[in-house]
Amino acid sequence: MKILCAISGGVDSAVAAARLVAAGHTVTGVHLRLWENPSQAGLLANQPRFDHASDAQHVAEVLGIPLLLWDFTKEFKTEVIDYFVAAYAKGETPNPCLRCNQKIKFSAMLTRARGLGFEALATGHYALIENAAGQRSLHRSSEAAKDQSYVLGVLNQDQLAHSLFPLGSSPAKADIRAEAAKCGFNIAEKPDSSDICFIPDGDTAAFLRKQLGRREGNIVASDGTVLGTHLGSYQFTVGQRHGLRLRVPAADGRPRYVKAIDAQANTVVVGSKQDLSVGRLRGTSLTFTQAVISEPWSGFAQWRAHGAAVPANFSYCDDELRVEFVQPVVGIALGQTVVCYEQGRVVGSAQISKTATTKAPAIPS
Repeated sequence: MKILCAISGGVDSAVAAARLVAAGHTVTGVHLRLWENPSQAGLLANQPRFDHASDAQHVAEVLGIPLLLWDFTKEFKTEVIDYFVAAYAKGETPNPCLRCNQKIKFSAMLTRARGLGFEALATGHYALIENAAGQRSLHRSSEAAKDQSYVLGVLNQDQLAHSLFPLGSSPAKADIRAEAAKCGFNIAEKPDSSDICFIPDGDTAAFLRKQLGRREGNIVASDGTVLGTHLGSYQFTVGQRHGLRLRVPAADGRPRYVKAIDAQANTVVVGSKQDLSVGRLRGTSLTFTQAVISEPWSGFAQWRAHGAAVPANFSYCDDELRVEFVQPVVGIALGQTVVCYEQGRVVGSAQISKTATTKAPAIPS
């Protein structure tokens, strides 16, 4: 096959490319420039800085394959960074990595790749694609600790049909690093990147303050009693406990959590952990990895990249996904993406637009 393989400069994508070359495919690498400071991308504040483009070039040279350099900074700013900022300004909690997969890697990049005659786009994601009766299905990686099927849950059938994940059935990360060293890559011990590449120091609140400015407002109890103040409701997310700095302690002495965010009033509402219980939710902007499922079904729901999947019942009605949890859960924020699973198979995803609370006992998220 003629394959375009995304090479980020990290260990995973390097090994993915190496496996494709070893399998006899005609491989071309591609490195994306996604934001204005790519040399700092994906690193925590206490980590050294790397030149990812040079590392990607090193991988390509070792493998003897060409490397394309594509600039998607404009698309990334519009579709990922600006979207991220706007969502927080509305009181939502988006996942930028999932958004990047949906709008950049498996949309803009895949479209360009197919236009150039490539049969498939390969990445270093940990997930499995299976093919049966002409239909592709997306499954969790066999390496549960590294599974990335959640952030791929926005892919549709056409995108899956032209995608490859060579690391899907890989062993532990230590074995991947050993494989990289065996290939002769000098990045075998390079640290993994952080989740948000355009916030390299991990300080999301500081990044948002720079984008949205100081917006003083109140932190209130459910009855409207003012308990404290804040510098911008966008700095909070539902379920947050730390950083509230409340002047008035709870009557029962227990911690308070962010219960809701009223972005229009610039108000943060707090309550007990029990107040966070969610029994059902609705989602919009649906994507099904295969055909649309019109009949109700049962499976598992996951709303965080590294969170647990919990039993739930699903239905599709009026372009909405409706999810009812078998047992109430806590810590769901609007703007997050819920990914639906049938055992280990990804059924589809939706952006959470509404939640319904419940007083029933909840399980932790």
